[in-house]
Amino acid sequence: MSDDTDQADDVESVEYDEFAYFHENAAEWGLPYGGPPAVERVETTTSDGRSISTLRWGDDAARIVLVHGGAQNAHTWDTVAMALGEPLVAPDLPGHGHSDSPAPGAGTAPAANAADLIPVLDACAPDAEVIVGMSLGGLTSIALASMRPDLVRRLVLVDITPGVTGEKAKAIHDFVRGPATFPSFDELLQRTMEFNPTRSESSLRRGILHNAKQLDDGSWVWRHRRDDSAIMADAADDIDGEQRRRAVEQLWEVLAVYDGPVTLVRGMREQSVVTDDDVDRLRTHRPDATVVEVDAGHSVQGDQPLELAEIIRRALETDA
Repeated sequence: MSDDTDQADDVESVEYDEFAYFHENAAEWGLPYGGPPAVERVETTTSDGRSISTLRWGDDAARIVLVHGGAQNAHTWDTVAMALGEPLVAPDLPGHGHSDSPAPGAGTAPAANAADLIPVLDACAPDAEVIVGMSLGGLTSIALASMRPDLVRRLVLVDITPGVTGEKAKAIHDFVRGPATFPSFDELLQRTMEFNPTRSESSLRRGILHNAKQLDDGSWVWRHRRDDSAIMADAADDIDGEQRRRAVEQLWEVLAVYDGPVTLVRGMREQSVVTDDDVDRLRTHRPDATVVEVDAGHSVQGDQPLELAEIIRRALETDA
C-alpha cells in the first residue's frame, strides 16, 4: 500500500449535516426549541443554466428574504430566522454556499447578484414584504430594487451603505484574503476566532462547518470562491477600479428614488463599515430612512441576532 493511501486512511473526517445544529443556536440565545424547524434547501435555475441554492423556512408564502454578505452563506441567518418564526427564504449568493459560481465575468457585482436573485424570488418569494441585505447582500438588495421594485416592498440594510470602501472594510478583507487552505479544522477555527473576538467559540465552530469544507487529504477550504474575479471579503471587494466604484456610488441614487421604506441597522463596534458620514449621506438621500444603532460589529446577525429579528419585525409593520 502506498504512503499516500496510508495517509488518506489516517485522515479524521468531520461529519457535517447542515440541519443538525439548530439546537445549538437555540441554546446559545435562549430560544425555545421543540425540535428542528421546518427548513429545506431548494434550487432555482438561472437563465443561463446555473443553480442558485436557497434555504426555505416554513411552508407558507415567504414574508421575508434574507441576503447574506460576502464570504458568508445562508446559514448566517439561522438564529435570526429561528427568532422571527416567520416563513422566509435565505439564498446563497452566486459563488457562495451551495450555489453555482457567478456568470463568467460577472464577479460579485451587486447588479449581477441581483439578476441571479430575480428568478429565486419569483419562484420562492414573489410577495415577500421585506428584503434584508447585509453587506454585499445589502448592495445587492439595493440593485434589486432598481431592477425589480415589485420584489422589494421594504428594505432593511444591515451595516452597509453605498459609501463602503476598501479602507473601511480592511479588517474583513485581511481575514478573507488569508491562507487558501488550512491543514486542520482547529487551525481554521483559531484564525477565525482571532478575527472575530466578540463571537463565542461555539458559534464560530458552527459557522465554519457551514462555510468551509474538508478535502480528501483532511485539509479545509472555504466554500466561497477566492479567485481574482470572485473573491468576496465584503461588499467593497468588488469595487476595485473606477468603473466598479462608480457602479456602487450610483446605488445612492437608487436609494433616493426607491419608494419603499428604508431601514439601516448600524453596528456600533469598531468592526462596522458604516461611518457617521455614511449615515449623514443616507439622510440626505432618504430623510425618511430609519437608522437603528446596535451594539454589534459588521455581522449584526451574529453579534445581536435577537435584536436584529426585532428590528425586522418592526420593519414589517412599517407602511409600504
